[in-house]
This record gives sequence, structure tokens and C-alpha cells, in this order.
Amino acid sequence: MSDISPELLALERLYYWERTAPTRVAMTQPMGGGVTRDLTWGELAKQVRAMAAYLQSQGWEGGSKVAILSKNCAWWMMSDLAIWMAGYVSVPLYPTLAADTVRQILTHSEARACFVGKLDGWEQMKPGVPAGLPCIAYPLSPDDVVRDCKGWDAICAETKGLQGHPVRAADELATLIYTSGTTGMPKGVMHSFGNFAWALDAGIKRLPMGPDDRMLSYLPMAHVVERVLVEHGWLRTGLHVFFAESLDTFAADMQRCRPTIFFSVPRLWVKFQQGVLHKMPQAKLDRLLGIPILGGIVRRKVLKALGLDQCRIAAGGAAPMPLALLQWYGRLGLPINEGYGMTENLAVSHITVPGRNQQGSVGLPYEGVEQRLDPASSEIQMRSPALMLGYYKAPEQTRDAMTEDGWLRTGDKGHIDDQGVLRITGRVKDMFKTGKGKYVAPAPIEDKLVMHESVEACVVTGANLGQPLGIVMLGADYVPRLADDALRGELEQSLAAHLKAINTTLDPHERLQCIVAVTRPWTVENDIITPTFKVKRNRIEDLYARYYDEWESSGRKVLWLDA
Repeated sequence: MSDISPELLALERLYYWERTAPTRVAMTQPMGGGVTRDLTWGELAKQVRAMAAYLQSQGWEGGSKVAILSKNCAWWMMSDLAIWMAGYVSVPLYPTLAADTVRQILTHSEARACFVGKLDGWEQMKPGVPAGLPCIAYPLSPDDVVRDCKGWDAICAETKGLQGHPVRAADELATLIYTSGTTGMPKGVMHSFGNFAWALDAGIKRLPMGPDDRMLSYLPMAHVVERVLVEHGWLRTGLHVFFAESLDTFAADMQRCRPTIFFSVPRLWVKFQQGVLHKMPQAKLDRLLGIPILGGIVRRKVLKALGLDQCRIAAGGAAPMPLALLQWYGRLGLPINEGYGMTENLAVSHITVPGRNQQGSVGLPYEGVEQRLDPASSEIQMRSPALMLGYYKAPEQTRDAMTEDGWLRTGDKGHIDDQGVLRITGRVKDMFKTGKGKYVAPAPIEDKLVMHESVEACVVTGANLGQPLGIVMLGADYVPRLADDALRGELEQSLAAHLKAINTTLDPHERLQCIVAVTRPWTVENDIITPTFKVKRNRIEDLYARYYDEWESSGRKVLWLDA
């Protein structure tokens, strides 16, 4: 990491803004009831220094781990900086984890303390916090957290701030980011301060950001994209971060922020689309968009309603973006850049180039990223200066994740065209063989299946069956309609037509036997999806495999499952 300028490291960026822009608003935090609180660079740096002094006073050895368990908020980012300033390593946890996973991460990381913030499911998570582990409560934390441990405001009020400019070297461990993987227990991915600095350098060259930009922080800060794009993008450029208050206030949060840069996972881009189409059917929207002048007015009105009328960079990732979805937003005048990356490479691997028609791909590698395909399996492999230091306390898993010559095995299959543009074709391990001996890659079919307005999430499966099956989870708005026989019949006809349209685009061995509509929600809490909305295929098999033969032999095109 010798090529990383020290002034680009995280703490140095805090000192820079503290010195040069102490009165500039850096963050806007909702306090409830429509009230917000602005924090300037000077104010937040003062709190960071006080909390760093408090942490350092605990006498833990340098490099000790300190956890953060909270929804996104200003204190999340300030505590991360305080942990670093005190000489420690931060361990973020998703704010939706089950108690067993909370305990596993806190124990495995050997966390010496845990910041606990605003949480919707604290009662379910609390048993996972080991007895005796010191906790520090943020403002807006659950009441019993505030009662049972030291509070942020009290500590900052009574603690003299750390003086000077403590620094951390580029090659020092900054954080453990526990993966939200679709199989097994999470692994602690180790990243250094230099990794983050290099990742921001590469990112800004492709997607320029500056101090006049605004971003809404709402995806979990424990996720690598939010950590790099929002937290470290904020530190590097001095942009203004707004925090979302809740799902119920999300539309108002978007209107307050009017983000100029906006990232979302495919599932949420789909929900935004469905919200638009709920108010204006696709046929009417198409007709209006096709009228000169009026079409431009409609585009601006739709984007303004979404809070995206000032968005100059829109991006998606964490899962494949359906091509039809990208095209739909393109017609609205909001091209979405599709990114590709992993926790292991700080999500800085590939992204489409703004202004170029690279839909259906993840574009070119970032500058400084190398890519190649394994000749035997077409697995995508990459390397860059942002590659992880390894998995914490897991040398064998680290070796398995890397090739002998130091390239990361992504586990994804792909194709690289003669321009160097990468297309993801599926997961190496997700492919399955039907009973006819034909291999099926589920991801491209799922991209089509999820585009029905009633579908919240889906999986294509069918190892050893004659034909694949499509299992779809219906959106919450559609489940109540099933009690009405007429509405159920309409939805069944619509899903059957959707199935027929999809099958006409597929090779014979890929065509779906049927669609099974599931009314039970797939959630983080019931361990069917990850905190980043990826479906856990092994859990789908556990829950539904016993029905496969019955579904295949039913002869029906649409089936219902309430279990």
C-alpha cells in the first residue's frame, strides 16, 4: 500500500474537513416526528474525539475489536471513526440479524464492547449479546439499552476529547466486515485503511463525486457498498449524507435529501417501479412517454415523485439487475449503472460506464482491477489493491478463496467480450442438472421471472426434475387478494401468461414446468434471505424440495402454497 497517499486515509480525511470546513453541514439526522438535526464537520469531529478518548481509556490493547449494532445514523459513522482514532478495529453487524448470529459474530471477533443504536428488533437480538459485554447506547436507541449502559451523549459531555491527529497506517487492519453469505455462518473479511483509500480512488475515476453531492444512507452500513460508497465517499469528498428514518418515512426521506447519487439493490428498484405502475399502468405510461414534450414532462414528474429528479448517478448491484428493469428506467431518463463486486474486494470490481449502452453487463473493470476467466469453469477471477487481507481466524477458507497466483475466486460465471465488458451468466455452484442431463443456469431466468408486478422475490430450481420450476414470493399487497376467488383467478391468469411469455425466450431444457406462488414472506428473520435481499437457495431446498415431485406432476401452470 506504499502508493496510497497518507492524506487519503480515513482519519486524515476527517482531520482535513475538521480543519477546512468546520461549519459546513456534513450529516442530517432524523430525530423523529419530522424533526431533523444537522451536524457540521466541526461538531461531529468533537464528538468523535471525545468517544475515542473514552474508548482508549478502557485500556484495551491496540487492534482490539469494537462492534456496532445499529440501523444507519450519524452516530454509526462517528463511532466507526472513534474506534479507529482510538487505535481499534470496528466490527459492524447487520441490524436485522438473529440472536444466534449476533452472538456468533461478537464471540468470533472477540469484541471488547458494542455500540447499540436504533433497532426495530432489539428484543429478539438482545439474547445474542454475551452477558458482561460493555455496551454504549446511541441517542434513539431502545429504552432498555439506554437504561442498561452508558449513553453516547453522556460520555461525550464528560470526556475530554483526544487531542492531536492520531493516524493509522495504510496496511493496518481497519474493520472486519462479516459477509451476509447465502450459505453457512458469516465470515469476517479483513480490510485495511489502504484498501478503502484505493477503492475510493478507483471509484471516483469511474463515478465522479464531490462536496456538492447528496446521498441518502438507508441500506445497512454493515454492507460493503454502503460502507464504501457512503461512509468513505463522504470522508473523501465531503458530500452531504442524509439518513433515512424508517420504511414508513422513506418517501419523505427521499424528498428531503433529493440525492444526486443514489444506489439501490434490484429488489428496491423493482419496488419503486411497482409503486409508479400502481398509480399509472404501463400502457398509459408508454403512451404518455411517446408524446413529444408531454413525455418529458411525465418523466420529470415521475422522477420527482420518487425523489430522484436531481439524481445524476444512479447505480444498482448486490444482485443481478434484470435487463427489462434497466430499460424501463432508461425510458424515464434515469440510466442505472450496474455494479459488480463482493465484500472481499470492497465491491470495487466492475461497473458500467456512464453514457455508454452496456445494459445486460456489469461493464468494464475499474481502473487498476484485473479480470480473467478460469478456462475450465468460466469462473470470474479478479485482483486489485483492494483485495481483502483474508478471512479473520480462517486461513484455510482464505486459501480456498484465492488462486495460487493471488487472484480472488468470485464463484460467479461470466463472459468477457472483445471490448473487455463482463457479463455475469450465473453462479458456479447455482447451476443444476435436470433429469434429462441438461444444465440450467437459474439467474437469467430469475431476472425475467421477477419482472411480474406481483413477484417480490423468486428462485428457479429443479435438480433431477424433468423441467425447472419457478418459485415466487408474492408481494404483501397481493396476498390479501387471494381471499377473493375472482381476484385470485385474475392473478393466476396473469402469472400463467407471464410464464408462457418467459418460456418462449428459453431453450427447451430451460423452460419452466410451472410457477409456484408462495404467500409466506421470505425474510431475514426466518433465514430465507440475507440482509441484502439475496435468497438462500439451500433454505429454499430445505423448505420446498419435498413438494417438487408433486408440483411437477400436477399438470398445472400456476400453483399456490401458503406454507
